[in-house]
Amino acid sequence: MFDDNLQIILDRLCHNLKRDVLVQENLHDIRITLDVDRAVLYYFYREWSGRVTCESVKSRDLSIFGSTGPDDCFNSEYAHLYKGGRVKAIADIETEPINICHRDFLRSLKIRANLIAPVLTNGRLWGLLIAHHCSGPRTWLLSDIEFMEKKAKAMAMSPTIIDR
Repeated sequence: MFDDNLQIILDRLCHNLKRDVLVQENLHDIRITLDVDRAVLYYFYREWSGRVTCESVKSRDLSIFGSTGPDDCFNSEYAHLYKGGRVKAIADIETEPINICHRDFLRSLKIRANLIAPVLTNGRLWGLLIAHHCSGPRTWLLSDIEFMEKKAKAMAMSPTIIDR
């Protein structure tokens, strides 16, 4: 009995470590390839509530690890769009027609432009892969958007990501 319980714990730890390494490698690749200041995984731990669980940053002062989003801004309408596969590219938060609370939230994180792709597993919105450009506006290329979509889909299909 004790050996079985210990094996279950070890298997879970190994699974979590593999998942974290995969996510971290993907975030680093996103940050370097897109030449952005920060790449993060926003994981939903319950319906439309989540936090930044992994990040890759250009400098430590840009870290937002553990941050949660403003729950009143991310509602079922946005969630439905991301569940449908929406990828959102914002070239400049100051000119984009977005909710004021969303703009204020992005400002508080020093974000000027961002690119968001959903991570969909088993028909649900598991998380969001997000690239943050902090130094100024950024025109996202179609190749940038396709790259983020590809990374999110690859992450979603990985057996280490899918919830067991």
